Formats: sequence, structure tokens, C-alpha cells
Amino acid sequence: MANADLLKELRIEKHLREEHGQGPGRWPWIVGGVLLVVLAAAGVAWLLLGRQAIEVQTAQAQSPVANAAAGAVLQATGYVTARRQATVSAQITGTLTDVLIEEGDHVKQGQVVARLDDSQYKAALEAARTAAAASHALVSQFQVQLAQNERDAVRNEGLAVKGLVAKQAAEQSRTLVDSTRAQLMSQQRSAASADAQVVEARVNFDYCVIRAPFDGVITTKDAQVGEIVSPFSAGGGFTRTGIGTVVDMDSLEVDVDVNEAYIGRVEPHMPAEAVLDAYPDWKIPAHVIAIVPAADRGKATVKVRVALEKKDGRIVPDMGVRVSFLEQKQDQPQAQAPQGALVPTTAIAQRDGHGVVFVVSSDTVQQRTVSAAASKIGDQSLLPTGVQVGDTVVVSPPEPLKDGDRVKVAAKAAQ
Repeated sequence: MANADLLKELRIEKHLREEHGQGPGRWPWIVGGVLLVVLAAAGVAWLLLGRQAIEVQTAQAQSPVANAAAGAVLQATGYVTARRQATVSAQITGTLTDVLIEEGDHVKQGQVVARLDDSQYKAALEAARTAAAASHALVSQFQVQLAQNERDAVRNEGLAVKGLVAKQAAEQSRTLVDSTRAQLMSQQRSAASADAQVVEARVNFDYCVIRAPFDGVITTKDAQVGEIVSPFSAGGGFTRTGIGTVVDMDSLEVDVDVNEAYIGRVEPHMPAEAVLDAYPDWKIPAHVIAIVPAADRGKATVKVRVALEKKDGRIVPDMGVRVSFLEQKQDQPQAQAPQGALVPTTAIAQRDGHGVVFVVSSDTVQQRTVSAAASKIGDQSLLPTGVQVGDTVVVSPPEPLKDGDRVKVAAKAAQ
């Protein structure tokens, strides 16, 4: 028992150890709390940095069959335009009683497309005709009177020579002849004026019938029966100034905007190929008509007029077109179409000594290694592998961009 008592005396109680700093106490809890706070802050920071997306510009990989022609020195986009089109309107103000056109109708030059209420102009024409008839009747009356006065003057002059009448009477007869002749000439002028008024009234009456100015197709119908049309805009917007628009489909051509940095590659009469956005597999032979000698300051482009050598009912105004300007005219199609996809040359970046392209998938990018471009068409490169037609690629990828990064597609600037 003595030894046990001695061992108990040597044991240090727990509360005494903590007071003298020999136990864990509160320090492990404090250190653990600090570590949890640090880890939580690191997690939040990682989430915030992970959610931050890199803003990039993108473009779509295109098919070389639809968008690249053999021997093309440049490509540009534009729209189909009509060099000859007109808004058919009335030359007088009136109410429409007939509208004989619909969108898509083919019309011939001189064909009636609409009629106006002609009651007022018809009455004016009848009044002018009546006035002209009355004026011509007076001309006939003066002609008869002049003939009679001339006979009387001759008779009185003969009697005056014989002394049977006074010489004064003969002079008065001659004066009456001259006066009647002057009245006749004045009335003839009045009759001519009345005839001109008839012509004017007939022209106004004819204006009530509106005709097509040339052969073409109606593209818009802008007025209905009962509406008032006028060559002038009046009536607070309630008066129509046009009945419809007719387009000469034989005058269709393409207007393209060429970057002024590449306009030196385009020459008048240069062969070209046009591909409509609506029909990407249809190549239309074309050639350059002219280079418009003016630049667009805002877009830094020059307009080029391109003629379509084949006309077709599928071609309509305002269609989107891609034009390939050729070194020489392609008489026959290529025996083998190029394989791969066309991407902007600026989409190819260098990573670790290899050419790569970043393809956008959802909101992240995939880095794909590509071989050197087999050929270039304008500002685009043909990649045989690595990219498929329709893929969205990053243009001018920033240096920090890497595989798996989140991206945000920037809004395209107005061109």
C-alpha cells in the first residue's frame, strides 16, 4: 500500500496540466478553425476564377466546295440587287377603283395594273371638248362673215368708181373686211387653245389608268381599292404614294463589299463565281462589271458590281451571295473537290511548336492540333484534318487560352 500511495502522489491531475500548459487546451481548436477558414476562402477563390470566361471572337468553318473556287484570288460577300426597278404610282391624285396586281405577278410594259376614279376627269374632258366645238363653230361663223364682207367690199368699190355710191361707203366696206379677218384669226387662236385644253383633259383622263413601265415581276403591293394615291405625300400619312414595285429580273446583279486592303486584286471584266446562301451547291458563272470609285469610310470597303451570266427564277433581290474572284474563267468543274474545312487564317495559333485551332463546344474550347494549311483562298486556310465543316473556331485566340478554358463569344462589330 505504501508503494501505491507513492504512485498516486507522483500522478499530475488533468486540470493542473492544462493550467501549466502541458495539455492540448484550446490551441488545437483555434488552429483547426483557421485552417478551415483558409480552405473555404481558397475554394471560393477557385470557384470565382473557374467561372471567369475569356471573351473571344469566333467564326464558322466552311465547306471548300461551296465557298472556294479553284484559282480564286479573293472572296467577298454581298447581295443580289436589281439595277432596274420602279415603284408604280399615279401621276394625279385620285381614289383607287381597281388594283390588278399581286406579289409575284409577271407584267408586260404598258399592262394595266390599276385604275383611279375617273368621273371628275371624264367630265372635264367632255367640257373641254364642248368648249372646243363651240370655238370651232365661231371660227366657221367668222369665215362666212368674212367672205360676205369681201363680196360687199368689191361691189361697193365698183359702184364708187361709177359714182353710184360715195367713196366713203367703199372704204367702210374694206375696213369691215379687215376687222372681220382679224376677228377670224383671233377665234382661230381661241380654237387652238381649246384643242390644247382637250388634249390636257384627255391626258389627265388617261392618267386614271396606271400601267407597268417595263416588263418585270411585282415584288410588293402597297395599296388597296378605296385608298387615295398621289404623286405627293399628303394627308398626314393617309395618302399612298405608290401602288406596287416592279422589278426587271433581267437586270439582277450582285453588289459585294471588298475590303479596301484587297481591292487591288479585283479588275474589271474579271471572271468570278457566285454562290447563293440559299443554294450553297449551285455555282453561277459571273464576271466583274465595274469597281465603284468610292470607298465606305465606316466599313473600309469598296463596292464591286458583279454580273450574273445565267438568269434563273430562283435568284431574287436581296439574297445573300458569296463571290469568288477567279484568276481565269473555269470552263469545266474540278475533277476532285478539295477536302477539309475552310477557317480564317487568324484562327490558327502556335502552341508548343504545333499549329492548333480552338473549337468552341458549349461554353468551353477544345484544342485541336492541325497540319499546315494545304492552300489558302483569300484570307482563309484549308485544313484537311482537325476541323469539320460547321465547327465554331476562335479567331485570333489570345495567348493565355488553353484547352478546356471557358469562353464567352464577343458580340460582332457592325460591318
